[in-house]
Amino acid sequence: MQQLAAAGTPVRDVAIRVLIVDDSVVARAVIGRMIEAMEGFHVAGAVSDVRGALHHLAQERVDVILLDLEMPGVGGLAGLPDLLAAGQGAKVLVVSSSADDGAASAVQALALGAADTLVKPGVGSFAGRFSVVLEDRMRRMFDGAVPVAISAVDATSPVVDFDLIAVGASTGGIHALSQMLRAIPAAFQPPILITQHLPASFMSYFAMQLAVLAGRPCEVADDHMRVRPGRIYVAPGHAHVRCVRTSDGVAIRLSHEPVPSGCTPSVDPMLESVAAIFGARGLGVILSGMGRDGAIGAAQLIEAGGSVIVQDRASSVVWGMPGAIAERAAAVLPPDEIGRMVASGRRPS
Repeated sequence: MQQLAAAGTPVRDVAIRVLIVDDSVVARAVIGRMIEAMEGFHVAGAVSDVRGALHHLAQERVDVILLDLEMPGVGGLAGLPDLLAAGQGAKVLVVSSSADDGAASAVQALALGAADTLVKPGVGSFAGRFSVVLEDRMRRMFDGAVPVAISAVDATSPVVDFDLIAVGASTGGIHALSQMLRAIPAAFQPPILITQHLPASFMSYFAMQLAVLAGRPCEVADDHMRVRPGRIYVAPGHAHVRCVRTSDGVAIRLSHEPVPSGCTPSVDPMLESVAAIFGARGLGVILSGMGRDGAIGAAQLIEAGGSVIVQDRASSVVWGMPGAIAERAAAVLPPDEIGRMVASGRRPS
């Protein structure tokens, strides 16, 4: 599917094949014409329901599945796990009128493994910006970092306990987070900070969902909130989170300073503060995501004696963020294995 250019940049030698799953004949036709007009994309098929999609995937591999959520019979959410399995690595972009910012169905789709979500406009509103945004979302799914040589964790490395885990993630990160957290028992005590690129309107529902997945309290971080054992803290959508020392432990400070990545919230300030406060007893985790957010903070944490684990390329929706620090990471693993390593109370050095 991909070949490496001489300079090492991934390039595709075939068009990206797209399967459209939508019960609206008009939506299938209009979106299909948009895709065929995009350079490097090709409509491999257009079906009206999940059953038709599964039949298509049994006959032909595709790279992207555009999935509506509201369909008769088996809905998009119910059918998503089967589509991911049948897709054998195909990335699912939910395109649905019910995928608005903050919608529970959108967050559920991301947790189940969808790569991204996009609000589908009304039938009479497809023209204009929707086509531009759709193309941008699909192209971003294939913007990964160049693969790097990955060394196995040295079994002879000394075992070092940690006091806090700081996790950064973006596109594809919600599904990875769910896999990681399921592997960590509810009795696990070190607190977990999470910076996930999401709009502010998603955060309350996102925190509630993580609490269910992890079996532990999860809160949207607020200024001056004390960091307590056994809890998860999620960066709000409008600010970065930092750790600071207080007279009785560690607390959270929200900040709004510009950062190199341009992201809000950004992973870098979180990891920078963990490096400053926890040093060798801090553990960073970088999961699936586009761009390089977290690379600066992860490097500082490593310099301070802490360790960083990153998600492997094969399981990442986008390997930009993990790939940016992989060469310096202590381990490169799938999310469930990261969770088991965290649960062991040990870290690779």
